[in-house]
Amino acid sequence: MKEKEMVTSVFALGGLGEIGKNMYIIKTGDEIIIIDAGVMFPEDDLLGVDYVIQDVTYLKENEDKIAGLFITHGHEDHIGGITFLLGSVNIPKIYSSKVAHDLIKHKLEDREIKYDNLEIIDENSYIKLKTMDVEFIRTSHSIPESMAIAIHTPNGVIVETGDFKFDFTPIGPMSDLHKMAKLGEKGVKLLMSDSTNSLVNGFSESESCVDETINAIFEKYTANRIILATFASNIYRVKHIVETCKEHGRKVVTFGRSMENAKQIAINNHLISDSTVFIEPSEAKNLKKNEVCILCTGSQGEPLAALSRIANGTHKQITLMPDDIVVFSSSPIPGNAASINRIINKLYLKGVKVVTNDKVASLHTSGHAKKEEQKLMLRLIKPEYFMPCHGEYRMLKEHKKTAIECDVKEENIFILKNGESIDMTKDGIKKGKTYQAGDIYVDGSRVGGIGSVVLKDRKLMSKDGILITILNIDVNKRELLLHPNVTTRGFVLVNENTELILSISKKIEEIVNKYFTSNQKYSYIDLKNQIILELNPFINEKTGRRPIVLPVIMELKN
Repeated sequence: MKEKEMVTSVFALGGLGEIGKNMYIIKTGDEIIIIDAGVMFPEDDLLGVDYVIQDVTYLKENEDKIAGLFITHGHEDHIGGITFLLGSVNIPKIYSSKVAHDLIKHKLEDREIKYDNLEIIDENSYIKLKTMDVEFIRTSHSIPESMAIAIHTPNGVIVETGDFKFDFTPIGPMSDLHKMAKLGEKGVKLLMSDSTNSLVNGFSESESCVDETINAIFEKYTANRIILATFASNIYRVKHIVETCKEHGRKVVTFGRSMENAKQIAINNHLISDSTVFIEPSEAKNLKKNEVCILCTGSQGEPLAALSRIANGTHKQITLMPDDIVVFSSSPIPGNAASINRIINKLYLKGVKVVTNDKVASLHTSGHAKKEEQKLMLRLIKPEYFMPCHGEYRMLKEHKKTAIECDVKEENIFILKNGESIDMTKDGIKKGKTYQAGDIYVDGSRVGGIGSVVLKDRKLMSKDGILITILNIDVNKRELLLHPNVTTRGFVLVNENTELILSISKKIEEIVNKYFTSNQKYSYIDLKNQIILELNPFINEKTGRRPIVLPVIMELKN
C-alpha cells in the first residue's frame, strides 16, 4: 500500500462513556500504537469484581502490527490494566516517563511478570516508527511527569491530551504552552481531549492553594498530632505535605501500601530530597505529639485502608488520642460519600477533630481541566477535527459544545462509543467501522468468565441469601433415608426461625416423595431442578424473599 493511500483509524477500547479503563488505538496501514491501558473500578452492583478492563480481542488478533504502548501518566485508570494486557497480548515496547515507569515496574514485580521492554521517555523524546512518529508534551496533572502525546501520521497530526489541567502556579513544572501553540500553528488534524470536568465552569484551583491551606493547618495545630489522609497517587500533594512537615519540625510516618510505594517513588525520582523526615512507627512513640504527622491512605472511606482501621480502633500501631487532628486532603469520588461519612462519624465518636475540604478551606483541587481550561487547550491546539474522550457521555456532549464555541465546526466533532472508529485521510475524517469492545471483569486472579448470570446470582445472595438443603437418598428404594437438613446464610437465622425451617424441610420431603411417585426413572439433575422450582414460590409466599436454593443430594446405591 502506498503511503498516500494509507488510512489512519482512531478508536477506543475503553474510556468513552465512562470514567476509567482508558485505551486508545491509532492505526495507520499495518502499524498500531496503543495509548494507555487503564482499569475502571467497579460500580456497587458488580459484586465481587475487583477491576473492569478492556476487551482486547482486536489487539490479540493484530498483535503482529503493534509498535508499542505509550503511557500519558501513572494513574490507575491509565496504567492499571498493563499487567492484564501483557498476559494476553505481545506488546513489543512500553514507553513512559520515569515516574510512570517506576509505578509500572512495581506492578509487574508484584504479579511476578517478567518484562524487559520498558523505555523511559521525557518531553524531549521523539520516537520514529514505520508509518508514524510520536512526540510528547509536558502537561500539569496531580501526578508528576504527565504528558500529552502528539502522533504524526501521513494524514495529519493527532494530539491526545491525557489527563490535564492548566496550573499557572504549579508545584512541579508548568504545562508546555509554547509547544502546544507551536503544534497548533503548524496544524493539528485531530484533538482527543480529557472531558472529565467539562460540566464544571471556570478554572480549577492551583495546587499551591491547597498547599497554603495545609500549611495553615500545621500553623494552627502546633500542639496536636496530625493524621493526614490523601490519595497516594497524588505524588505532588505527598511531596508538599512532607516538605510542610519538615518546615514545622515534624517527622512523617506513612501507613498504607500504596502510600509506601508513592513515598519510595517520590524519593527515587528526587521529588522528595530529604528522606530523613520519614521514621518508622516504633520511633514515633518516643516523640511528642506535635513532632509527628501520620500520612495515610483511606481518604475515600475504603474499609481496609489505614484510616478506616484507625477509626475502627483495629490498627495494630496507632491508637487515636482525643486531641488528634484528622485531615481529609481529598474530595469524595462519586459513590464514596456514604463510606467517608461513616469514617468521619467514627472519628467524631472518638473525640478527635476532623478537617475536610470545603469552600472556605481548600484541601483538594481536581487534576482535570474545567471548562475554561478546555477552551484554552482548544485555542492552543486549534484542531480541524475534535474527539472528546476520557469521560461519561454527558461530559463528552458538553465538551462538544465547548469546542463549537471555540470555532470547531459541529460536523467535524465526533462523539464515539468504545469500538466505534473514525478514518482519517489527507482529505478529512469520516466515521469508520466498529471494532469489538466491551467490559471484562477481573475477580481475584480470574480474568473474564464472570457473566451476567454469575453477577445476578451474587446480587440475589447479597439481597436474599442462600438456602442449602442436604438430602440422603436411597436410589434403589427411591426414598429419603433421613429428613432433609436445611441451613441458610444471609436468609434467616436457623435457631430463631425453627418453625419456618421445619416447614421448608417438610415441603422438600413432600417434593421428593411426589417426584418418586410420578417419575419411574430417577435423575439427579431432574430432582434437583424440581426442588428449586417448587421451593422458590413456597419460600417467597412465607417470607417475601427469594434466596438461592442449593440442593445437595447424597446418593446411596447398593
